Amino acid sequence: MKFELSQFWQLGDEKMEKTFGEFLEPCDEYEYLVIHFSPTSMPLQQRWRNNGLSADFLSEYWATFLPTGGGPTEEQRLEFKGAVNYIANELLENVMKFSYEPADYPVSLGLYLFSDEFRFYTSNAMDPQQVDEFQQRVQRLLEEDPAELYLEQIEKNALGDGGGSQLGLLTMIGDYGATLSWRFKTFECKSGEATVVTTMVRLQF
Repeated sequence: MKFELSQFWQLGDEKMEKTFGEFLEPCDEYEYLVIHFSPTSMPLQQRWRNNGLSADFLSEYWATFLPTGGGPTEEQRLEFKGAVNYIANELLENVMKFSYEPADYPVSLGLYLFSDEFRFYTSNAMDPQQVDEFQQRVQRLLEEDPAELYLEQIEKNALGDGGGSQLGLLTMIGDYGATLSWRFKTFECKSGEATVVTTMVRLQF
C-alpha cells in the first residue's frame, strides 16, 4: 500500500548537484507517504501553526505500521512514535523557515518505511546566497562531535547569537540516534537561479 499526497517536484534545467553524507534517493518499493505544500496558495510562514498537527498525524499514522508480535514493546513503540513526531515537526519548521519563495517551489515532506528504519525526506528551495554557509554548517554536523556542537549552540543562543540554530538537527542525532545527509541541486527558475536542498533523516527501530 502506498498513500501519496504528492510526488517530489521535478526540476528542470539542473546545473549542479552536490551531496553531503550517505544520501540515498527516495525509493517507492516500500510503504511511503509524501506531502507537499504549495507556495502559491498561502505564504509558507503562515503554515507554521500547522506543523504540530502535521507531525501528530504522521506519527499516529506510521505507529500502526511498526511491527508487533516479537517486535518492540509498547513502551518502545511510544518512544518511537515520539521520535517520529519530533523529527517530522523539526524538519517541517526548517523547510518552512528557509524556503525561498521567489523560486515558487513547493515544500515537501516524505516518510518511507523500510524493514528496519524510517527515512524522512524534506525538500525546499533555498536562497542561492545562503547555500555556501548552510553547506559549511552541514559539513560540521557530519564531521564534528554532536555533543560539543550542541553545547556550542546553547552558548551562542544564550549570548543572543543563535542565528541559524541547528539544535533540532543535533537533537535528532544525539537523542534519537538519527543519521542525516543532504543533496543540493541548483537550477534555473523564473526568479533566476535557486538551489533545492533535500534533507534525509534515517531513524532505525
